[in-house]
Amino acid sequence: MNFPMSGRPMGLVLYIRLAACCGAIALVTCLASSPAYALSEIKSEELPSPVTPPTGDGASSPGGAIPVPGPLGTPPSASQPAAPDAAEPDIPSDGGSNRPRVDPQAPLPEVVYDLGKLPESVRRMHDLIIEACKSGDIEKLRPLIGKGDSMTQLSLADIDGDAIAFLKGLSGDPDGQEILAILEEVLGAGYVHVDAGTPQELYVWPYFFALPLDRLDARQRVELFKIVTAGDFDDMKQFGAYIFYRVGITPAGRWTFFVAGD
Repeated sequence: MNFPMSGRPMGLVLYIRLAACCGAIALVTCLASSPAYALSEIKSEELPSPVTPPTGDGASSPGGAIPVPGPLGTPPSASQPAAPDAAEPDIPSDGGSNRPRVDPQAPLPEVVYDLGKLPESVRRMHDLIIEACKSGDIEKLRPLIGKGDSMTQLSLADIDGDAIAFLKGLSGDPDGQEILAILEEVLGAGYVHVDAGTPQELYVWPYFFALPLDRLDARQRVELFKIVTAGDFDDMKQFGAYIFYRVGITPAGRWTFFVAGD
């Protein structure tokens, strides 16, 4: 069978169209499948985190957050009342151990002159004070007076400043030698042992501290006039007790006081 030449172009055109149509279909299919293939290749860590929907009323402002309590020991806030201060412990007093101990109705206490009857620690402190007085240098009393809570009481009232300067101020001379002479004379008299067996136990000079003045005998009044004048004696009789300088030393040898007054 013979085909006309004019039929070849028409057949070629149809072939080309058919081939183009098949290619287009293949391209469309490829493009349609490519997004799914690309998503499968994305690593999981590159994906955005899921967003958690807000709970409650959805408020997310900082003011709506619950405050986290501080660590233990955190001071209370200004809006909280502070705990009341702990009660201050009572400071025990000396029980008036430096005051005259005179009971007109009680038997007269024993007056002792023998320093050998003193406990060793009391005797040593007594001798150290006497030695300092005899030196004429009031500074030698400083280590015996001590400091802080254990310091020797030098006045019935509080004192300001240096203890030795205070003693010099009591003396009639600028170097404090008069007060040294008084201290030595007081410790040269007899002594009494008071409050034996109690926390207030003391050895006290002079013994007039614990004797009614109107019961002193002639010999004892002579001993008293070595320390005070007759005019002072009359004044103290009106008061009812010896109120001039006296010294107290504990059984442990601590110099407790050197005071005058009532």
